[in-house]
Amino acid sequence: MGEIYRDVWRRSIEDPEGFWGEAARGIDWYREPTTVLDRSTAPLYQWFSDGELNTCYNAVDRHVERGRGEQTALIYDSPVAGVTSRYTYAELLDQVSRFAGVLGDLGVRKGDRVVIYLPMIPEAVIAMLACARIGAVHSVVFGGFAAHELALRVQDATPRVVVSASCGIEVARVIEYKPLLDAAIEESTHKPEHCVIVQRPQAQASMVEGRDVDWAQAMASASAAPCVPVAATDPLYVLYTSGTTGRPKGVVRDNGGHAVALHWSMANVYGTQPGEVFWAASDVGWVVGHSYIVYAPLLAGCATVLYEGKPVGTPDAGAYWRVIADYGVTTFFTAPTGFRAVKREDPTGSLIGSYDLSSLRYLFLAGERLDPETYSWASEQLTIPVIDHWWQTETGWPIAANLVGLDLMPVKAGSPTVPVPGYDVRIVDEAGVEVEPGVEGLIMIKLPLAPGCTSRVWGDDHKFTEAYLSHTPGYYLTGDGGHFDEDGYLFVMGRVDDVINVAGHRLSTGEIEEIIASHPDVAECAVIGVADDLKGQVPRGLAVLKAGVTRDPATIADELVALVRERLGAVASLRRVDVVAALPKTRSGKVLRKSMRAIADGIDLPVPSTIDNVAALDALRPVLESH
Repeated sequence: MGEIYRDVWRRSIEDPEGFWGEAARGIDWYREPTTVLDRSTAPLYQWFSDGELNTCYNAVDRHVERGRGEQTALIYDSPVAGVTSRYTYAELLDQVSRFAGVLGDLGVRKGDRVVIYLPMIPEAVIAMLACARIGAVHSVVFGGFAAHELALRVQDATPRVVVSASCGIEVARVIEYKPLLDAAIEESTHKPEHCVIVQRPQAQASMVEGRDVDWAQAMASASAAPCVPVAATDPLYVLYTSGTTGRPKGVVRDNGGHAVALHWSMANVYGTQPGEVFWAASDVGWVVGHSYIVYAPLLAGCATVLYEGKPVGTPDAGAYWRVIADYGVTTFFTAPTGFRAVKREDPTGSLIGSYDLSSLRYLFLAGERLDPETYSWASEQLTIPVIDHWWQTETGWPIAANLVGLDLMPVKAGSPTVPVPGYDVRIVDEAGVEVEPGVEGLIMIKLPLAPGCTSRVWGDDHKFTEAYLSHTPGYYLTGDGGHFDEDGYLFVMGRVDDVINVAGHRLSTGEIEEIIASHPDVAECAVIGVADDLKGQVPRGLAVLKAGVTRDPATIADELVALVRERLGAVASLRRVDVVAALPKTRSGKVLRKSMRAIADGIDLPVPSTIDNVAALDALRPVLESH
């Protein structure tokens, strides 16, 4: 293990006040914090609790004030719309401050919520920063979610304003957003006062008089709004974890710890310096988009790429390489799913040779486990360090990584390397007892969590403690399982609960089950995540019909797939539901999802001895083993 890394990590754990107090100097404060770590509210620790700052100022204004206004801040590249554009820091400041003025004119004040339901267009970044500028709390909802999912989030966040667009574009297909937004508002018990709509040329949205505001018209007459100081502990945004039943779970990110941690991570985790081009090929609707498309690169004074396209099909499997070459990307971050898609279309990497990739120093992959085959292919094709790293929506930035800007270590395929400074990662058994290297267990983080991690769930402070801190006192439950090896490398083996990871998107099997169970012909059902070469995992549904149902099972199965797509959206990637005679259960009635997953994935897993209906499990084998 690297000596530099070991010393830095140890100091971050033994002296967090000193370590993060120094890191906080990379941020401009209206009132510098005198308390770095507030332990008085343990186990819900607070960072920089008496400090005041503005995240938008740190991401935009200060770079302009220091003479870097003409440097590129945002690069927009949309092969699906046929549009590219660049914004300097000065131009971005003008757009952000004027849209902040629009929000202010619509009555948005410090602490108010604004829901952002936009595709990958510059207005999404501008709206997020504008909210931060005036102290409003933004909640971005991924544009792939259906109306019902949007309604749940509008109802929970109670926004004063929703910002949306006439449409999004999926390769060559135009998806109109406005009908989805209107349906969501109709369903929600909370009604926003206004909706600001970006009219795109691919579709024209109908407007509701008195409620809806045209983005372009509002911007034309807007006055610039100044930055509003906020407490370091004030919320910057609420991001709802995908796949939650009932009331959605909104992760709350604060301003101070978030700014400090993300700024520190750019140089130390990602090895990226001011003025360089950073590209996270994700979506602003997910945590990666929040942290590493919008905030971290701008806090660090980099140029960030906003890409509205796919790794393949827009127009081909050379899309990644074209963007890197066109803009001189130095650090590239995406999900293993994207590389598996490219590998499937161009297995020999023949398209890579058509582009100049000399600017690219590092490839970072996260969002799901990086399988050794994908790691090897990427390494061989690009001949640069390929870095697996691991983190969560709840942490907002990496828990484990190979810190290329601090102390690059030898790579071990299948491992995200080592805990990032600030994270005291432990492996424990079900009883909460720490296990030896090489022994599988629950991955826990000893409190306090690093700056930037959430310590709240929107509207329900108890839910965070119950969900994450109750398993083992003094520890945060990540929900993942894994082990350390003898060299201190961490291996993350996957989720230990019923959340599946579809192409980097966390989805609850329980939510999909709830939708399937709502069908009038379904008596009970189960959804499991099965391994998929492209997306990591995909959901498979199993449904037992009610007695007396005589309709064609294949027709019902098709209806169930369509129902999930309607209510959850295409992001669920549910393509198959099998109608079966029975589900295998324990004597207590728990469905044996783990056993079914093992069969589907071809894993020889012992069947629990407490099964009431072994015959049901055996009967399902042909179904589960078929792909």
